[in-house]
Amino acid sequence: MWTLRDKYAIAGIGTTKYSANSRTTVLNLALEACGAAAADAGIAVEEIDGVVSYHFGDSVPSIAVATGLGLPAARYAVEFSSGGNAANLIVQTAAAAIEAGLARNVLCFRAMNGRSGLRLGGSRDLNSRGITQYTAPFGWITYPQAMAMWCRRHMIKYGTTSEQLGAVAVACRRNAALNPRAMMREPITLADHQSSRMIVEPFRLLDICLESDGACAVLVTPAERARDLRRKPVYIRGAAYGGGPNQGDDLFDAIRWPEHAHNYAKYIAADLWASAGVGPQDMDVAEIYDCFTYSVLMQLEGFGFCKEGEGGAFVEDGNIDRGRKIPVNTHGGLLSEAYIHGLNHVIEAVEQLRGDAGSRQVAGAELALTTAGAMTCGSALVLRN
Repeated sequence: MWTLRDKYAIAGIGTTKYSANSRTTVLNLALEACGAAAADAGIAVEEIDGVVSYHFGDSVPSIAVATGLGLPAARYAVEFSSGGNAANLIVQTAAAAIEAGLARNVLCFRAMNGRSGLRLGGSRDLNSRGITQYTAPFGWITYPQAMAMWCRRHMIKYGTTSEQLGAVAVACRRNAALNPRAMMREPITLADHQSSRMIVEPFRLLDICLESDGACAVLVTPAERARDLRRKPVYIRGAAYGGGPNQGDDLFDAIRWPEHAHNYAKYIAADLWASAGVGPQDMDVAEIYDCFTYSVLMQLEGFGFCKEGEGGAFVEDGNIDRGRKIPVNTHGGLLSEAYIHGLNHVIEAVEQLRGDAGSRQVAGAELALTTAGAMTCGSALVLRN
């Protein structure tokens, strides 16, 4: 069980501009975000000795970033072959690496030209190994096609509606309007959502996250070191990673999943809350992975913010708005800020807990949840100020 509660902290954060065309290399984006995180913390590059990342072949190796930053010794430089479900895992891994004595100050980053460069999930290798050879003939190739099946199951089982999905999109865009980093800041209405074109039924255009170029990074240090640095530390109170049975390939092997109206959140929630010693009722803000609108509903249910099957009604009643039960995706989320595979959720949580979120600040925020993942496997953090 988790024994690292409050021993490690996020001491610095950094971002690039989020855009549809960065006009630079992914390495340059990574170096900019990582350099900004170190500068934000006020820590010398010479003190950084670890770099952790994750990608699907659309980024740069951690060791390349260590070299580009000029780290004198990269004692721990690794990356996971993973999508957004690893956004919190890399922060958890950084803390574990420091605990193990493998490094002292670790940068965690995600960098990608996800719109102008390699676009994730646009197609799959039709000669692929495994289950794709069986799904491709039926047109089940892309992420929207796969995840639409999960959303449809939730609709069939619980009566979830397209309008309830739209409530998530509208709430995220309302928050993005207050966020100068957000790619999409023009407010939308439920009518706008309902009139947006159908992409893969039941997903309309406004149910699907952005494609983005950009990078973000966080610096993880021991708590006692963080307290001596430039910015107010945000402590890692708890963490969890994993999922339920038959995880397999998160996209297509998931057809063996026991119940597609649930996702990973149902299976890691108990570990997460036990690690942190708090529960969903204690959270002041939740940055919930929203690659698609449906994933927010499943995670609200899985992590215990509402009862199973009631996620649609929960968001429809406005409970995820600022000033209500649990403010969700206060930066606009992946739907409206940018899709940096979920690490931008951690950036927002840190800003909220520092009290640096400007006009979108949740008053008195002390505890924040960040999640990552939509299907069989995911990760989550509980952060505190």
